[in-house]
Amino acid sequence: MHPALRVIDHPLLQHKLSVARSADTTTDNFRRLVREIAAMLAYEVTRDLPTERVSVTTPIAECKVPMIAGKKLCLVSILRAGNGMLDGMIELLPGARVGHIGLYRDPHTLQPVEYYFKLPEDIEEREVIVVDPMLATGNSATAALSRLKEEGVASLRLVCLLAAPEGLAALAAHHPDVPVTAAAVDSHLDEHGYIVPGLGDAGDRLFGTR
Repeated sequence: MHPALRVIDHPLLQHKLSVARSADTTTDNFRRLVREIAAMLAYEVTRDLPTERVSVTTPIAECKVPMIAGKKLCLVSILRAGNGMLDGMIELLPGARVGHIGLYRDPHTLQPVEYYFKLPEDIEEREVIVVDPMLATGNSATAALSRLKEEGVASLRLVCLLAAPEGLAALAAHHPDVPVTAAAVDSHLDEHGYIVPGLGDAGDRLFGTR
């Protein structure tokens, strides 16, 4: 497992994830569920952001209230499935910048191949939250985090819907310093590198290409 893994077991989140797992869930409902789960995960992954006391004048009186301080946020989506989580997270974090890393998994080697990379210019000055619904082999997430570190990013977090023990172990071996927030950890990977029981191919289910 990963030393900085946090599984969110909120009943409402778990219910939505269970409905998303069903093969009977339609594309539009699956897309909505992923967005809603992502918003709940955004709430949890930002729980420890630093705050500072600032002065605010209410209709009644002036007071000191907490506001988020420190580095600004950037959401980085691992394409293409990561885009399904962006809308839900942006609803909660509307001021966050957005970056994209395009990776596809070679079907024979299961290794990631990069085809797109676009980040904000000041990425090294931001708190970066990487999003991808599935942490399966961990190869794509490992590659994405390595690329972000090469760009000078020092503060990284990873958020996913489902993780497999194999992916968590791979991430722990390469990026033990990066906290992982997930909705569930499933049993294992099958011979094709899919999470079991999982929910199928998240990208295909999000975009109706299954």
